[in-house]
Amino acid sequence: MNLFVIAGMIGPWQIVIIVFVILLLFGGKKIPELMKGLGQGVKEFKKATDQDKDNNQEKDSTEN
Repeated sequence: MNLFVIAGMIGPWQIVIIVFVILLLFGGKKIPELMKGLGQGVKEFKKATDQDKDNNQEKDSTEN
Protein backbone atom coordinates (compact mmCIF):
# COMPACT_ATOMS: atom_id res chain seq x y z
CA MET A 1 0.00 0.00 0.00
CA ASN A 2 2.86 2.36 0.72
CA LEU A 3 4.12 1.76 -2.81
CA PHE A 4 0.96 3.34 -4.24
CA VAL A 5 1.42 6.39 -2.05
CA ILE A 6 5.04 6.77 -3.13
CA ALA A 7 4.22 6.24 -6.82
CA GLY A 8 1.55 8.95 -6.66
CA MET A 9 4.05 11.48 -5.39
CA ILE A 10 6.46 11.45 -8.34
CA GLY A 11 7.19 15.02 -9.31
CA PRO A 12 9.07 16.70 -12.14
CA TRP A 13 12.45 16.48 -10.38
CA GLN A 14 12.06 12.75 -9.84
CA ILE A 15 11.28 12.29 -13.53
CA VAL A 16 14.40 14.29 -14.46
CA ILE A 17 16.51 12.09 -12.18
CA ILE A 18 15.00 8.90 -13.64
CA VAL A 19 15.69 10.08 -17.21
CA PHE A 20 19.26 11.01 -16.23
CA VAL A 21 19.88 7.57 -14.73
CA ILE A 22 18.47 5.88 -17.84
CA LEU A 23 20.80 7.99 -19.99
CA LEU A 24 23.74 6.96 -17.84
CA LEU A 25 22.84 3.27 -18.00
CA PHE A 26 22.02 2.95 -21.70
CA GLY A 27 23.73 5.91 -23.33
CA GLY A 28 22.28 8.41 -25.75
CA LYS A 29 22.73 6.21 -28.82
CA LYS A 30 20.99 3.15 -27.40
CA ILE A 31 17.76 4.86 -26.29
CA PRO A 32 16.39 5.55 -29.82
CA GLU A 33 17.01 1.90 -30.68
CA LEU A 34 15.11 0.80 -27.57
CA MET A 35 12.20 3.11 -28.38
CA LYS A 36 12.14 1.87 -31.98
CA GLY A 37 11.95 -1.71 -30.75
CA LEU A 38 9.19 -0.79 -28.31
CA GLY A 39 7.23 0.93 -31.09
CA GLN A 40 7.58 -2.08 -33.37
CA GLY A 41 6.38 -4.35 -30.58
CA VAL A 42 3.28 -2.22 -30.04
CA LYS A 43 2.67 -2.15 -33.79
CA GLU A 44 2.88 -5.95 -34.00
CA PHE A 45 0.55 -6.31 -31.02
CA LYS A 46 -2.07 -4.03 -32.59
CA LYS A 47 -1.77 -5.89 -35.89
CA ALA A 48 -2.32 -9.23 -34.16
CA THR A 49 -5.34 -7.97 -32.21
CA ASP A 50 -6.87 -6.53 -35.39
CA GLN A 51 -6.38 -9.85 -37.18
CA ASP A 52 -7.98 -11.67 -34.26
CA LYS A 53 -10.99 -9.33 -34.37
CA ASP A 54 -11.32 -9.89 -38.12
CA ASN A 55 -11.15 -13.66 -37.68
CA ASN A 56 -13.79 -13.55 -34.95
CA GLN A 57 -16.10 -11.41 -37.09
CA GLU A 58 -15.71 -13.78 -40.06
CA LYS A 59 -16.40 -16.77 -37.81
CA ASP A 60 -19.53 -15.11 -36.39
CA SER A 61 -20.83 -14.18 -39.83
CA THR A 62 -20.38 -17.71 -41.20
CA GLU A 63 -22.21 -19.26 -38.23
CA ASN A 64 -25.36 -17.20 -38.88
